[in-house]
Amino acid sequence: MRLEWIDDILAVLDCGSLAQAAEKRALTQSAFTRRVRTIEDSIGTTLFDRRRKPVSLMPGVQALEPELRELSTRLHKLRQTLKTTSKGLGKSLAFVCQHALTTTISPQVVRAAAHDGETTVRVRSGNQDECLMLLLSKEVDLAVMYALPNGATLKKSTAFETLSLGEDIFVPVCAPSLRVQACRENIPIIAYPSDVFLGQVFTRMVSPRLPHGVTIVPIAETALTFAMLQLALSEIGIAWLPSSLIAKPLAQGELIRVDDTLPAQTLDINLVRLRGGETAQSDAIWRHLAENLQVVPTL
Repeated sequence: MRLEWIDDILAVLDCGSLAQAAEKRALTQSAFTRRVRTIEDSIGTTLFDRRRKPVSLMPGVQALEPELRELSTRLHKLRQTLKTTSKGLGKSLAFVCQHALTTTISPQVVRAAAHDGETTVRVRSGNQDECLMLLLSKEVDLAVMYALPNGATLKKSTAFETLSLGEDIFVPVCAPSLRVQACRENIPIIAYPSDVFLGQVFTRMVSPRLPHGVTIVPIAETALTFAMLQLALSEIGIAWLPSSLIAKPLAQGELIRVDDTLPAQTLDINLVRLRGGETAQSDAIWRHLAENLQVVPTL
């Protein structure tokens, strides 16, 4: 079954007559009629009801319209893919973002990586350990992840090469109604599990700098920054969130920063790749991102 035959059948479905379908397919009516007969002879069955004027498709063929349209779409896409690949244009890039960075940073990475209009970008999301495993297994070319500044990383390895994209701020926020809670001795917080990156940042870098005599009281716990954002908006407790994620609720007054009372922590945003595993294409994209993608923290 040729792609052009499928498109001929769909043209009749769309136009309702052979004459209009011939015009749509940029053929004379006689040429289109000959092609219709060729289709029927090749398949070995009657597809067009010639007892009706204008000639139309048999009811059984009309019932196959969804399958015909899906097949046409897939074959056109396959033909385009084969065409671009033969010209060396079928480039693709897979990258993964740490969960908290997916909505804020991934659009910028996609825009920069696909600048040539010829690169297809696949975006994945995961926690920091998942990002590193995807790099090691070569399921992705690049990863965008947080790290502690000044080399004080929680995980160090010579297997990875990193490029700084800028900074973010891990900042305490709460609903305006909880502002007074930030000044008390017992502070209700929304906590991260200790085995996730931001939980380790809180334990290692934030907790030791809490004001003297302050005790944190976990009200809820989640590893997902988006869930923590919703819990903070729901007045559950004080939450530490990346500033890039909370620009809108801060601007709208739904959340307020309380880092005048409680400690915040600067985070580096790094582009990471497996050392020695780069290709010419991924290396070109790496250099393009280095020159064109810089993240400025939301203050």
